[in-house]
Amino acid sequence: MQELKASRHHSRSYFQSHPSSSGHMKLLPRRTHLQHPHHHYEKALHLKKYSKWFLWLALSVYLFSSSSFSLFPRPTPTSLPKTTLPLKTTPRALIEARNISTSPSLKIYVYDLPSKYNRDWLADRRCETHLFGAEVALHEAFLGFSGRALDPNDADFFFVPVYVSCNFSTPNGFPSLHHARPLLASAVELVSSQLPFWNRSGGRDHIFVASHDYGACFHAMEDRAIDDGIPEFLRESIILQTFGVRTPHVCQEVEHVQIPPYVPADIERWPAPETVKRDIWVFFRGKMEVHPKNISGRFYSKKVRTEIWNRYNTNPRFYLQRKRFAGYQSEIARSVYCLCPLGWAPWSPRLVEAVALGCVPVIIADSIRLPFPSAVRWPEISLAVAERDVGRLEAILDHVAATNLSAIQRSLWDPAKRRALLFHRRIEDGDATWQVLKELEGKLDRSWRRRREDQWEVDTWR
Repeated sequence: MQELKASRHHSRSYFQSHPSSSGHMKLLPRRTHLQHPHHHYEKALHLKKYSKWFLWLALSVYLFSSSSFSLFPRPTPTSLPKTTLPLKTTPRALIEARNISTSPSLKIYVYDLPSKYNRDWLADRRCETHLFGAEVALHEAFLGFSGRALDPNDADFFFVPVYVSCNFSTPNGFPSLHHARPLLASAVELVSSQLPFWNRSGGRDHIFVASHDYGACFHAMEDRAIDDGIPEFLRESIILQTFGVRTPHVCQEVEHVQIPPYVPADIERWPAPETVKRDIWVFFRGKMEVHPKNISGRFYSKKVRTEIWNRYNTNPRFYLQRKRFAGYQSEIARSVYCLCPLGWAPWSPRLVEAVALGCVPVIIADSIRLPFPSAVRWPEISLAVAERDVGRLEAILDHVAATNLSAIQRSLWDPAKRRALLFHRRIEDGDATWQVLKELEGKLDRSWRRRREDQWEVDTWR
């Protein structure tokens, strides 16, 4: 108890020795006893001993840390884009998106338009499976794109999801596109009045889809499409369109990316093409009019299909059918050659179906331009026969069979070829939407954001 009181007294005397709030300095207390000299000697020895140990430890830490900078340099920041996916996307999709090492390095903002511009049209489920269904598939794929910009200020391009090709059930069999121009004009009015991004670029960095016969002209008949031309409000934008020819044409006089016709991706479930027995030599199933009608001064398929039917329908080597058959893809998978003649437009979904199922496409459509030539080397996987040479078709195919058919088939059966022509609802490395994105990378000079950043860098260095 006496020691405790002494300790408390010592503590009070210590704190009272420090400067007070009044600013007066007080003396420290005098020590109550003297320490023995031997105690100072032992303390010095311990200090010397621990000083050596401390110096050795400090030197080791210094040497290790300095060498670690050269052995394990700090990672430098990368320029990889942020990964932004819709809330409904699963974590697995996020991982898969990041693992696409060659994923296009651009940002796309997808406008969230009222459902009358897109989703309402899906009441007819054929809308998303029909040959014009690329407009739906691209919308879904862009929503799940790892480079999707959730903040429009970060975007290189702006996708305007308007479905105009869904209404195709008309009495004459043509897609009904009378609503296309007013619907698109309404969408442009909406995005330009509510957000600043259309007006600042004049629509140069905005993307639309025109997946029907004559693309951005928005009409199923060529003469009317040419007369109508491309809507003035879309002339500065980028159009993803199926139509394409090598010769000048009014309906492709706009910045555009040519895309393949839509074929549902479940076609990939068929066995590998090289494993299938091919017992049909030449195949075609579709519209072949014996007496084609003159419509607006034009005949369907320029009478090419009529010529094929008249010449070869009795030839046992040609399997030609004019009636619909739900299982026709099984016939393509059994065929060596698949005829792809023009219809009203030069392209046909048969082209993609033939490639996907390993049947050599025989393209009979003068001046047709084919999609993604850098990914799909068309001369190596298909045959092009001039419309005027239909009468020599059998001799031409026999000559190919005797010379380089095997080489064509080996190239055709490369899985990368069919992947490049198929749209998936979630982008896959190398698929059709991926190819579109790579094409858009070549148009980044149209990005208002990129041009502004480049100008800022130039101004900074001046």
